[in-house]
Parts: sequence; structure tokens; C-alpha cells
Amino acid sequence: MTKISVIVPVYNVEAYLPKCISSLVKQTFTDFEVILVNDGSTDSSAELCESYADQYPLLIKSYTKPNGGLSDARNFGMQYATGQYVMFLDSDDCLISHTVEIVKKK
Repeated sequence: MTKISVIVPVYNVEAYLPKCISSLVKQTFTDFEVILVNDGSTDSSAELCESYADQYPLLIKSYTKPNGGLSDARNFGMQYATGQYVMFLDSDDCLISHTVEIVKKK
């Protein structure tokens, strides 16, 4: 079982998403999954999500839903989480390389 699921709601953040995903891919802890929830974006965010899921199939899963807002996207992602623990990360944020490892220890 994956220890930690990181749910990332995505809505029109094509300019920020690469940095966010890069920070997740570079984590020192490896027993986690990333769930990208495209919340009806009208820019190229959906395509970026699919591209990252194709590039990192063991780490990243991508889902698309009609726009419903941040909380709705987070709740949508929860149904796909397989981790024992869940983290949320906004798509315009990024993590330092050992964040997930630190969270796992808590």
C-alpha cells in the first residue's frame, strides 16, 4: 500500500504546474503517489496533467472533472487515494525535496 497520497487540484495553472510537479518528482521519500485532479481547466493544464501521468506512470495519476472548485476537486481526488495518509498541495506551490519524508515521520 502506498503510504502517502498527495492530491493536487489543478485549475488554469499551466504556468505554475511544471514547478509543482518537479518538486514532487524530486522528493527523497519514494513510497507515495500524486493524484492530479484537473478541475475543468480552460488552459493547457489538462494536457500537462496527462503528459506528467504518461511520463511518470508509477507516481502520477491524472483525472479530469467538471469545474466545481477547490474543495470539490480535493474531495474528488480522495476517492482515488490509496495511501494510508493524504496530503494536499496547491498546484501553484512546490515542496522542498524532503517534505514528504518529514511528513511521513510525524
